[in-house]
Amino acid sequence: MHIATADPGTPDIAALLSEHLEDMHATSPACSVHALDVERLRAPHVSFVAARDDAGALLGVGAIAVIEPGHGEIKSMRTAGDQRGRGVATAVLDHLLGRARELGLSRVSLETGTAEPFHAAHRLYERSGFTECGPFAGYALDPFSRFYTRSL
Repeated sequence: MHIATADPGTPDIAALLSEHLEDMHATSPACSVHALDVERLRAPHVSFVAARDDAGALLGVGAIAVIEPGHGEIKSMRTAGDQRGRGVATAVLDHLLGRARELGLSRVSLETGTAEPFHAAHRLYERSGFTECGPFAGYALDPFSRFYTRSL
């Protein structure tokens, strides 16, 4: 597996991100969907990466956004459906945490959903040292959102 900076507008990546947004809207009301679209993932404060296999097939994606000095947010974590359970998300998350350190961040937080389809993500984040926290960076308490944070 190779993880590197990528353009979220690359066709296979854009398709995976579109699938991600569709799933978010299927499990949460629109006002509770905080996933970023392609253009917002291209913002200068966002580092976006893609994981690919040796043949170049897309395995998964993720991003880290600097939200204030010393604090970043994990965004748009998504593993291709046929790759789930193979460690892609763990590898992408580890890569993003390394990028956060390179950026000089001391804390990384994230928002995710609460419905059953998000339970695997909860386990991933908890295994990676994240603990539940309250809303951050303008988020509000929401029954469809769960918040995590960890120090680096």
